Amino acid sequence: MPHDVVFLLVPDFQLLDMSGPAAVFQTAGKRAGTAAGPAYAVHVVSERGGPVRSSCGVQVMTQSWRDAPAGTLLVPGGEGARAAAVTPGLHRYLHEQRQAGRRLASVCTGAFVLAAAGLLDGLRATTHWRYAAALARDYPGVRVDADRIYVRDGDTWTSAGITAGIDLALAMVEADLGAGVAGATAREMVVYHRRSGGQSQFSALQDLAPDSERMRAVLEHIRNNLGAALSVERLAEVACVSPRQFLRSFKAETGETPAKAVERIRAEAARAHLEAGADSIDSVARRAGFTDTERMRRTFLRVYGQPPQALRRMARQGVETAKTSF
Repeated sequence: MPHDVVFLLVPDFQLLDMSGPAAVFQTAGKRAGTAAGPAYAVHVVSERGGPVRSSCGVQVMTQSWRDAPAGTLLVPGGEGARAAAVTPGLHRYLHEQRQAGRRLASVCTGAFVLAAAGLLDGLRATTHWRYAAALARDYPGVRVDADRIYVRDGDTWTSAGITAGIDLALAMVEADLGAGVAGATAREMVVYHRRSGGQSQFSALQDLAPDSERMRAVLEHIRNNLGAALSVERLAEVACVSPRQFLRSFKAETGETPAKAVERIRAEAARAHLEAGADSIDSVARRAGFTDTERMRRTFLRVYGQPPQALRRMARQGVETAKTSF
């Protein structure tokens, strides 16, 4: 029997939040299928059934959730998900799925639907970085991790913005069918099986994004020389301007001081090493250019809100849970 994946739509949902993961399950289902059929069956539901309008105007035909099969339930996000009123019928349906032990998931701001129904209380979850603070404010019972591409807490999965739904779906495929099928699916779709640089929603280099070639060269120099003394004077030399002009131009183009940018890039590199390897905290600190572990710890608290040990522990727990099939 195929594993049923049910997408629950609300009006003004984000089309890619649904179509990206659906394509993953369709592709993986064919690859891992048998003569009896594909390994996954995709269904799209809403409260009443019929066409549901996406935020871009495209309508998707749905069936009533009363006729939906049991399986993984995934809620796409979008403008409608943030504003969706959890009706008594929707509240009841979601809780029935939870009580039946279904795997629940959301993409992007679909987390707001699950949170409004009380299904994320006490759990770790993520959403689009732009709305993470609102999720934490509106639903204080949710332990929001704003920096992750996706989060798995037991049988509840949440992902970051839009294309992160593809990452989440690939992780589900890996949990269900193994890394081989997930990797082959990613190759066929021409996407990353696992994004490089850990599981951060966005990299510091992308976020800083200066306009001039000079400042981009400075950021590249920082990334390639984390263990060096990255003083304002040295970075100004890389940019071929005076230290005073460098400070003014760098802040104008990136929105950060050079010191803050160096700190963020070092923290990002250290986090990737912590999550990917078994090096000691001290070794990671030196490799990323921190003078000692205490300085790295303080930086992690400022940048990520958690110390290095906690992030490494969460990464290892994620690996272990991914090894267990659903």
